[in-house]
Amino acid sequence: MERIIEEIREDLDRRLALAADRLADRTLAEDPAYAALLGRAELRERIHHNLRQAVEGLVRNLGGLPVDLSDARATGTLRAGQGLPLASLLRTYRHGGRLLWQTLTEAVAAHDRAALPRLLPGATALWDVLDQMTDAVTEAYRRTDALRGERDRQRRAALLDVLLDGATAADGPAASEAAAQLGLPERGRFAVVAVGPGTPALPPGTPPAAASGPGAVPGSVPSPRVLWRIRADGETGLVELGHHPLEAVRELLVPFGVRAGVSPVVEAPAGLARARRLAALALRAAPASEGPRTALLDELLPAALVASQAELASRLRQVVLGPVLALPAEDCRVLVTTLGTWLACRGSTAQAAQRLYCHRNTVSNRLRRVEQLTGRTLADPAHVVELALAHAAVVQRAAIAVPRPADPAAARPSPTPGGTARRSPRPRA
Repeated sequence: MERIIEEIREDLDRRLALAADRLADRTLAEDPAYAALLGRAELRERIHHNLRQAVEGLVRNLGGLPVDLSDARATGTLRAGQGLPLASLLRTYRHGGRLLWQTLTEAVAAHDRAALPRLLPGATALWDVLDQMTDAVTEAYRRTDALRGERDRQRRAALLDVLLDGATAADGPAASEAAAQLGLPERGRFAVVAVGPGTPALPPGTPPAAASGPGAVPGSVPSPRVLWRIRADGETGLVELGHHPLEAVRELLVPFGVRAGVSPVVEAPAGLARARRLAALALRAAPASEGPRTALLDELLPAALVASQAELASRLRQVVLGPVLALPAEDCRVLVTTLGTWLACRGSTAQAAQRLYCHRNTVSNRLRRVEQLTGRTLADPAHVVELALAHAAVVQRAAIAVPRPADPAAARPSPTPGGTARRSPRPRA
């Protein structure tokens, strides 16, 4: 076999050059990725070189020597760095292998048709060489692509840190530049979501839902784009809302069953650092006892106010509800839960009784005891504000389970005479 190749070497080289021309034209015509990356002359030269390398590999293989795969590895590394899809690279290698065998048989037939049967045993050796070259180019490509992907993730994380932390190094990009490199507009509608630690892992990206194509729901609208940043204290997401309402963030997170806080909407990347702090505040303000829940900051501003001032919250608990907290644990729990339920029901003793599965007089008696212990009356709006803030401080610290309405309608004042919305809980005479 080696002797036949040496005898046809000159003709084979000429035929390989023509084969490289044909394969280069075919590749550029069929593969847009190659057409966008390489010119014809460069691609043709690379194909020609690979075909000759395969012939040399065949000769070495037949002689019991290892195949030199350094060029194949270099090609895999180069194409991965250039961003050429691996499928495109392997397709060209496969086409080149079939073309090489065809060219080799044509050269042997032209030299001595009677020698063709002597070529057949070399087919196994040739495909072994081609397999080795393909494996080498694939391994090098994947290794390089993995390193490039890690660098891209690190770079994106650094850009997100610029936006979410608001601190820019002297030689680092400004917020507007970081946003541009992440593909974010200068002006728009953005929000930040903070997910607490110990929750189920979120996907690295939240891709928009397909608005068209096979399997798409007719009339479906792409979901907001979310860029996630994993931190030691949880995950942070930068949400590009577009025309979506802020409520869309809650809908987006429902399938993942996480506790999360969401900032108000900001209109420029420069406001994202402040939005991150507000999202974290919303997460702290949402009672952990309620389980997985996405809390919008604007829905719990009083609780967020308490959460933002830890020292004052501690003082508020002691000054306003100190006598209640000093009771035995079960008595304390009952009174705090009753107060929280009454507040959640907007001052309706009847609705609170339904929620607590007890008589309304029982609720009134418990609330009267809270008034007696705290020296505050639920008929005074100023006292109600104090009690509500102190209750929020207690819940945030002790995680006492306080029922909340399942929907906004559940907390509306009762239209029946039995309701006592916005009035003192004392039963009528």
